[in-house]
Amino acid sequence: MARDRFHEQVRLALEADGWSISDDPLHLRWGKIDLYIDLAAERPIAAERNGEKIAVEIKSFLRQSSVNEFHAAIGQYTSYRVALAKDNPDRTLYLAVPAPVFEDFFTTPFAEAVVRDSRVNLLVYRLKSPEIVLWQKW
Repeated sequence: MARDRFHEQVRLALEADGWSISDDPLHLRWGKIDLYIDLAAERPIAAERNGEKIAVEIKSFLRQSSVNEFHAAIGQYTSYRVALAKDNPDRTLYLAVPAPVFEDFFTTPFAEAVVRDSRVNLLVYRLKSPEIVLWQKW
């Protein structure tokens, strides 16, 4: 299974933000279908988010067409959200995208409408330093 190019940056950013990585990757099985969400993390109860559990699907958007990458990411996110609700209903799914991609593409009216209507939770991360710059939860 291939890891996303920025997998390690996102993992380090989550840890720097106080998360403990519990699965890398998080394996879900539904009948004959195996799914692997890039990361699962938990926040200790004493921390700000009070024992919250998340799963994070990481995307780089390195190909030439941001629209095609976006379509693939939204489809994958939707499939994972359905499977996660079945096996881990207490875990919130996030789509992790690099800050430059968020600023250039995800702020367009088209992408904003799709993200809002699809209720895609976003985690925006920096490329040069392990840092999360935005959490957007619907």
